[in-house]
Amino acid sequence: MKKEKIRNSSLLLLAFAFTGAIVLWILTLLVDFTNDDQQAQISYSTTSEVATDELVFDPPRPEDAPEKIREAVMLGYNIINNTQEYASEYVGNDLNCTNCHFDAGRAKHTLSLVGVAAKYPKFRSRQEFSADLVTRTNGCFQRSQNGKPLPHDSKKMAAIMTYYHWISKDIPIYADIPWLGLKLIKSDHEPRVDTGRTVFTKNCRMCHGTNGQGTRIAPPLWGSGSYNNGAGMAEVPKLAAFTHLYMPKGNPRLSKTEALDVAAFVNSRPRPDLKKQ
Repeated sequence: MKKEKIRNSSLLLLAFAFTGAIVLWILTLLVDFTNDDQQAQISYSTTSEVATDELVFDPPRPEDAPEKIREAVMLGYNIINNTQEYASEYVGNDLNCTNCHFDAGRAKHTLSLVGVAAKYPKFRSRQEFSADLVTRTNGCFQRSQNGKPLPHDSKKMAAIMTYYHWISKDIPIYADIPWLGLKLIKSDHEPRVDTGRTVFTKNCRMCHGTNGQGTRIAPPLWGSGSYNNGAGMAEVPKLAAFTHLYMPKGNPRLSKTEALDVAAFVNSRPRPDLKKQ
């Protein structure tokens, strides 16, 4: 009788142990015991790397913006594309943003604006600190367009920011965006103003005018209607890079040497001084 009780107790213990093992196995299938912080870090890193590696230049059309922001997006687009009409009170020359940012920044082969909303705030040597996109945009109005800054909380500035964000849709924050920025020319050539004058006469005057004051199809390159001496384009390396990569518009053909020379010539001509705000 005693042996039978011991046997029954042993069988009961085995049954409990087997049942416990089954329950534990089921729980491991249902519950992920991975450290939450570790799991979050793994997921974030994988998503970021894939998104950056697969970046595609395909900005959405302004008119396709969601209904609630479409009016702002369209106003921002119009300001960039036709600054003289839509933000004339902040412009002090004859330029439009699209003169450097072709198709309101939606073109790839230009100073593109697609993705800028994902890159700011960023460090700017001009401020010696991080600058936000509003500050950066107002810098263009003050320098490239020889005008004055838009109020940070104005409807027009909000529209420009909304437009930037819409055309930067689906681009990861702080991704390495290959089409942004201006790659400077690597050359030992010392730019020559006199040679640049010849390059201008041969390649540029038909669009920009004999005296560089612009025509119906191209903006002025010097004088009161052009950018002031505080603009990025007033620096020969930057203007040379832009000219080499994108000029003449639609058919860039200047060599690096020609681009450096013509940039030196253009920036040797008179232009407005940057106004202190």
